[in-house]
Amino acid sequence: MTRRPFDLTAPDAPQWISPAETPEHADAPDRGAHLLRRVFELDSPAADGLLTATALGLYETFLNGLRVGDVELAPGSTSYDETLHAQQYAVSDLLRPGRNVLDVVLSDGWYRGRNSGVQRRDVWGRTTAALVQLEITAEDGSSSVIASDDTWTSLPSQIVRADLMGGQTTDLRIEPDLTDGLPVRVGIVSPPEPSWSPGPPVRRIEERRPASLTLLSDGVSLLDTGQNLSGWLRLDDVGPTGSETVLHFGEHLDAVGDLTTAHLDLTTPQGDRLAFHQTDTVISNGEHVVFEPRHTVHGFQFARIEHPGRTLSIDDLTVIVVHSDVRRRGWFRSSSDELTRLHEAALWSFRGNIVDVPTDCPTRERSGWTGDYQVFSPVATMLYDVEAFSRKWLQSVRDDQTPEGLPAAFSPDSLRIKHHPELPTRVLGGAAGWGDALVLVPWTIHEAYGDTAVLQESWESMRGWVEYALGLAESLRHPDRFARSAEPQPHERFIWDGPFHYGEWLEPKKRRADGSLIDPMAENPYAYMSADRGEVGTAYLHLSARTLARAAEVLGDETASAHYVDIAEQVKVAWQTEFLTADGRTRDDTQAAYVRALVFDLLPDDLVAPAADRLAQLVHEADDRLSTGFLSSGLLLGALADHGHSDLAYRLLERHGTPSWLGMLDRGATTVWEDWDGIDEHGHAHESLNHYSKGAVIRFLHEHVVGLRQSPGSAGWKSFVVRPVLGGDLESAGYTFQSPQGDIVVDWHRTTALFTLEVTVPADSVAVIALPDGSRSEHGPGHFRLTCPSPH
Repeated sequence: MTRRPFDLTAPDAPQWISPAETPEHADAPDRGAHLLRRVFELDSPAADGLLTATALGLYETFLNGLRVGDVELAPGSTSYDETLHAQQYAVSDLLRPGRNVLDVVLSDGWYRGRNSGVQRRDVWGRTTAALVQLEITAEDGSSSVIASDDTWTSLPSQIVRADLMGGQTTDLRIEPDLTDGLPVRVGIVSPPEPSWSPGPPVRRIEERRPASLTLLSDGVSLLDTGQNLSGWLRLDDVGPTGSETVLHFGEHLDAVGDLTTAHLDLTTPQGDRLAFHQTDTVISNGEHVVFEPRHTVHGFQFARIEHPGRTLSIDDLTVIVVHSDVRRRGWFRSSSDELTRLHEAALWSFRGNIVDVPTDCPTRERSGWTGDYQVFSPVATMLYDVEAFSRKWLQSVRDDQTPEGLPAAFSPDSLRIKHHPELPTRVLGGAAGWGDALVLVPWTIHEAYGDTAVLQESWESMRGWVEYALGLAESLRHPDRFARSAEPQPHERFIWDGPFHYGEWLEPKKRRADGSLIDPMAENPYAYMSADRGEVGTAYLHLSARTLARAAEVLGDETASAHYVDIAEQVKVAWQTEFLTADGRTRDDTQAAYVRALVFDLLPDDLVAPAADRLAQLVHEADDRLSTGFLSSGLLLGALADHGHSDLAYRLLERHGTPSWLGMLDRGATTVWEDWDGIDEHGHAHESLNHYSKGAVIRFLHEHVVGLRQSPGSAGWKSFVVRPVLGGDLESAGYTFQSPQGDIVVDWHRTTALFTLEVTVPADSVAVIALPDGSRSEHGPGHFRLTCPSPH
C-alpha cells in the first residue's frame, strides 16, 4: 500500500474517539475493555466495503455481530509516540441493507497496560482511543463513509478486565445496551499519523489438542499442552449460568504436580517482589458460547483450571498458538532424535517470542531486548521469513534511539529513556552485544535477503551507535585501568570499558559446598555491575565498526567504508594490545573470550591456532563442558569446528547433564531455557523456561552438521557452500531451505564404507560443494549426487 491509511485532512476524515471511562483512570489490573458503537443504515446492498482502523490500545472490530478479519492484538506493538500502525479489512460480505452495527472493542494492550519486567503501566498514555473509517460502495455505484466521530456511543463491554500480561476476565452475562451508552470523547489524544506496518500481523497460527487433562481435585484440573508456547486456550463449554471458570497459565509444575510460577518472580531494586501471573476468567450466561480471550496472550505449557461444580472434558479445550504470521523457511532432519528435538525446541522458543516483536520471553518481561535478537537473528533467517518482521521491529529501535546514539535496552521502550535522561537504567541499552544489534541485525537481514532497503533505513542509526560507542571508549576509563596507570596509553582511546556491559551474561552458575547455586549478581551487585568488561566491549566495537564499513560499501559510500575499515583496524590493534598475550592467550582466559577472538577475527594469523587450542584446553579442563553464556554459546561449537576441533564440538553438542543443551531436554524442556540450570536436579525451576538466545546453537546444525552456509560476500543466497562437518554418531542429516533464490535441499548419509551427499541448487544460484575427502566442485542450478569413501 502506497497511500497513508487515512486522509486526515479530508472533510469526512475520521476523528480520534475515546471511551467514556468511569472512573477515568482506573488502576491497570481493574481496567476492562470498552465497546465503541456506531449504528447506521444502508439503503441498498453493498458491492464493496473497506474498513481501516487503528487504536491507542488494543482493538477488535465487529460488524453486525461478526468479528472482522483474522488479525490478533491489533494494532501491534510500536513506540506509539513515534509510530502507529493501521490495519485494513474487506467487509463487503458483512454489510447488509437496513440497520448495521459497527463495534470496536478497545482495551489497554501494550499502550496502557503493564509492560516489561517492572510491570510499568500507562507507558505511552493514560487514555485509550480508536480511529476508524468504513468506506462503502453500493451496487448502484454510490459511496458513503462511516467514520469515528461524535455520533459514536461508548458502552461497557463483557470484558471487565483486560491486561496483555495479566489476563482477561469476561462476564458473558453483560449485554451491552444502547440505552446504557454515553457519548464518546472526541479529539483528546494527539498520536502520530498512522502508517501501514511493514511486518506481518499477529494471527492464530495453529490449533492443537491438549496432550492431557488431569483432575487434581474436585473442580480443579491441570491441562498439559505438551509444548511450551505462546497463545491462549479456547473453552467450548462455559457451564451453566453464573458458573465461573478460572484458567491459570504457566510453564512449570511443583513437587506435587500443580502449577507454579514462583520461578518467574522478580525482586526490584527497591526490594519489592513482583509476581507474574497469567489468569483468564469467564462467567457463563448459560448459553452455548465459546470463550476465547483475545485481549491478552500467554506463555505456557500448563494451565490450572478451576471449574467448581462441574466436570470438564479434554474435548472442551483447544490450544491456540498465537504469534506473528511469518512464513516457515527451514526444516532440519537427522538420524539423531535428540538433535532433531533440540532443533524443534529452539524453533518453538522463537515461535513463542515473536508476538509482533522479538521478545526475550513470553511469560515475564515480554520485551524486545536488543541482545536477544542480535544473538538469534542469523538463526531466525534460516527458520522463517523474518525480513519484514525484523524491519518492523527495527523501526521501533530507531524510534527509541537517543539523539546522541544510545539505544534502549529493549524496543519498543517502555522505560522511554529517550524522554528521561535522568534514568540510571539508560546505560543498559548501551551494553556491548545489546546495543550492537543496531548494526548487526540490519546487516544480518541484508545478507539473508539481499535487499539494501534495511541498510538504507538503518544507516544513520547504525552509524550513530558506532560513533556513540567510540565516544564512550575515548572519554571513559575503567577504574582498574586507571589504577594501573594514571595516564591512559595511546591504544586505550579504542578500549570500550564503560559505563556498563553485561559481559557474557548468564554463564553456568558455580555452586557452593552444599550444592546450591551462586548468583554473582545477587551475591554482590556492586561488584557485578562495576566489573571491567572491556574485552567484551572492545571486541563488539570492532565487529560493529567492521560491519558498518561493509554496509557503507554496499550503499556505495566509499568514504565512509574506508573510514570505518580504518576504525575497525585500530580497535582490533587496541584489543590485541590490551587483552592478548604473545602466546595467544587472552587476558580473561575464558571460553567466551576465545570464541569472540576467533569468530570476530581479532587475532593475528600466527596466533589463531594457539588460541583455538587454548579454547579446546579450557573445555577439557571443564570436564568437556561449556562455560559460555548469553553472547557466545551459539558461536562456541562453530569456533571449535572451524579451527580443527570438530570432534570436541560434537562432544559438547551431544553432552548431557548441566550445563548442556541436551541436558535441558532430559529435564523435560520443549523450549530453550534462559538459565543453564532452568530446572535443577531437584526439579525446581529457575528463571524463564522459554528464552531463545541459547537456542542459537542450532546455527551449528545448519552450518556444520548439514554444512550449509552462504558464501562470504554473498547476499540473498546467490552463492553458498555445502561442506558437512562429520562427527559424533550421526549417520545422516539434511536441511530444506526456501532461500530467496528458491529451494535449497541438502541431505547426506554415511555407511561404514560410503559417504553420499545430495544437493539441490536453485536457479540463479551457485554452490561450492566440499566432501569429507577434501574434494571440492562448483555447481550451478540442478540436483547433484556426490560420493566419497566414508572417513574413519
